[in-house]
Order: sequence, then structure tokens, then C-alpha cells
Amino acid sequence: MEIMTTAPGTGLGPTIRTWRDRLPPSAAGLPAARGRRAAGLRREELADLAGVSVDYVVRLEQGRATTPSASVVASLARALQLTAAERDHLYLLARLVPPVADSVPGHIPPGVQRVLTRLGDVAVAVFAADWQLVWWNRGWAALLGDPSAAPPPLRNFARDRFPVDAGPARLARWPVAEADPGATDAAVVSDLRRATGRFPRDGRLATLIRELNAGNERFAELWATGEVAAHREDHKTVHHPSVGPVTVDCDVLTDGASELKIVIMTAAPGSEDETRLRLTAVAGAAL
Repeated sequence: MEIMTTAPGTGLGPTIRTWRDRLPPSAAGLPAARGRRAAGLRREELADLAGVSVDYVVRLEQGRATTPSASVVASLARALQLTAAERDHLYLLARLVPPVADSVPGHIPPGVQRVLTRLGDVAVAVFAADWQLVWWNRGWAALLGDPSAAPPPLRNFARDRFPVDAGPARLARWPVAEADPGATDAAVVSDLRRATGRFPRDGRLATLIRELNAGNERFAELWATGEVAAHREDHKTVHHPSVGPVTVDCDVLTDGASELKIVIMTAAPGSEDETRLRLTAVAGAAL
């Protein structure tokens, strides 16, 4: 007779299923359809939120996939709105080491996630302390282009800002102009230096800075100044292919000790830019 080595419902697949069943669609910013049988998220909804295939979610829940990558586990944790303890448990179930305190966090707390999903069509994205993109909404994709086409490791604003090769930008498909590009450059570099003080042992952050220092002259020049500051606000004009130029205010909010950067783009109320910003949500679906 086979001896059970784990308690019922405690493996990777059953745990994901339990957390999926408990999260109502409204908490994830999804409409509640009439006649819906499932109280929680459907598999296809979780797959869409986490950026993985529905088949992979099925295989995880059925126990046919048992070793997801760290990036997939992080995406599932965000999509399921797990607490820090639950996130760490998910890593352990996937036989991975949970992120340690010295690492740049990419986990969005459930309360912050609920606020983000209630922002509607406002263009908003969340970046880690090293400017790695960890989440964005439909408004962001509609205004700037969907970042999901780029591999997750390359979705980094600093890499786009200071390229080390001639490859295309990964975070904005449409041209973006700024009122003071030099000031934005300096703000991003000084913000990265600030992150090294908060997360001195993070390997991903150290690698990013080494590569940009060696491969981008502008970054190396600004890094050599030693300036430390935070990037808080900016003004940008997005040259959208369907609705024309859209000028927006870009504000950066920071989520406490985790140093998550919540980037929100809005247009002045009642302006032509506000009208165009709303039109991007319609035009974006066709691009």
C-alpha cells in the first residue's frame, strides 16, 4: 500500500487551486459575469494575470508540472495577491529559495494590488527598486504598447533608458518625448545608486549596474557623479500611432521599505490630452 508523504491538499497544485478559488474576480479588477459558477478566478483568468499559458496552470494544478521557475512563481504570487508568508510558502512548494531580505523585492502586497486594480483605465505600472517591471494594467499597455512581447528579464526601464546594444526598446512601443531628458537620465541613475544602499547584496541589481557602466557611456558618466536621489515625477509626450501625441504627467510613488515604484500616468482634467488618453484604451485593442 502506498504511504502518503504529504498532508491532503498541501502540495503545489492543490495550494495554487485553493488560492485561486478564494480570490474573487472583483479583487483582481475583473468583471463579475452573470451565471458565473466559480466564486474565485478561473484558470484562464489566473493564466492571463500571471502571464503564463492556461495549459501550464492546468499542469501545475494537476501535479504534472512541479518545478516552475522563480519568475513564474513570482508572477503567480502577484496574480493570486499572496501575503509575504504565502509567497514564501509558494517558493518552498516549488522547491525554490524564497527571496531574502537583501534581495530587491518584486512582491506587491495585497492591499496595494487592490488599490491598483481600482484605478480603472489610468495608465499604471509597478517597478522593483532596480526598475524591473513587475506589473502593469491595460491602460499602460494601451498608452505605451504591451510589454509582454519582451522576455521578462529584459523588461527593465534602466536598460531601455541606457541601452548597451542597438536592440529595440522593450517597455514602450511608441516614441516617448520628455520635457527634460537629461534630468530624467540623472534621476534614474541616482535612484539606482540609492537602491544599492538599500539592497547591497542583490545580485541582479549589481549585475545591472556593472553592465550599464561598461556598455553605456552616458550611464557611466552619470554614475561617476555619485548623486543619490529618488525619481518622483516627470512630464512625457507619447506619440501614439492611432490617437496622436498624448502629453501626460508621470508620477512615481514608492511603497515603503520594499521600494516598489508605482508609476502613474494621467492627463490634465478636461484637456484634449485627457480625451486622447481615454481613446488609447479603445485604439489599443486594435493594435
